[in-house]
Amino acid sequence: MQTTFALRRQEIVPGDKPIKDHLTRWPALLMESQIFAEFHRITNVNLCKTFYAELDRHTQTLIGLYRKKASCTGKIAEALQLILREYDLQERQDVNLRRTLVLRALSIYLKEDDSDLFKRFGQDEESDLSQCPLALQLASQDVFGGGAVSIILEGSVVMAEISNMLDAFLLLFGLIFVFNMEYPKKLVNTFNFIQKILDPYERIVKELRCLLLTDSLSVT
Repeated sequence: MQTTFALRRQEIVPGDKPIKDHLTRWPALLMESQIFAEFHRITNVNLCKTFYAELDRHTQTLIGLYRKKASCTGKIAEALQLILREYDLQERQDVNLRRTLVLRALSIYLKEDDSDLFKRFGQDEESDLSQCPLALQLASQDVFGGGAVSIILEGSVVMAEISNMLDAFLLLFGLIFVFNMEYPKKLVNTFNFIQKILDPYERIVKELRCLLLTDSLSVT
């Protein structure tokens, strides 16, 4: 795959072919190891290692921001109260649970709608999924529940039986780069923030300071 990387980018980057055509030609791009390898070829960043390391580094700060915002009034505060209440009721608050909280509450905090990204098995009609440019289909109704997760690209399930939402999100993020896709319009700020996590440490510190300032100035 390394030797054919340049050719692959020449074919994928123009965006004039559907993803299924690229997968027919390059089926290995749906292997977990190859998704991370291709992401590294494109960005020179170790996606899995860097994402989790930087997310963990700033988890307490982000959760603190969520709790501060949840203590206010308004729809955003109410939504954060709900997800934080679910988190606090969990018997075991391990690192993966904290990561899930940080990731799922981020779009709420940034006042974005993640309903087009996170879909539920049995809740969403097949016709709706067929119109999804990208999505994660979750087996559990519980934000912190387990169960298999599927990745949908251009209306088709391309990966299934992923063990948890965190890994599925990371693979989806990698696939966005692999297939040169745009971030979901309703979640541009959320995905841009995730991208900054993968940048040098100073960039994420500046972003967190910006969030702190925004939070302190907000009245709703």
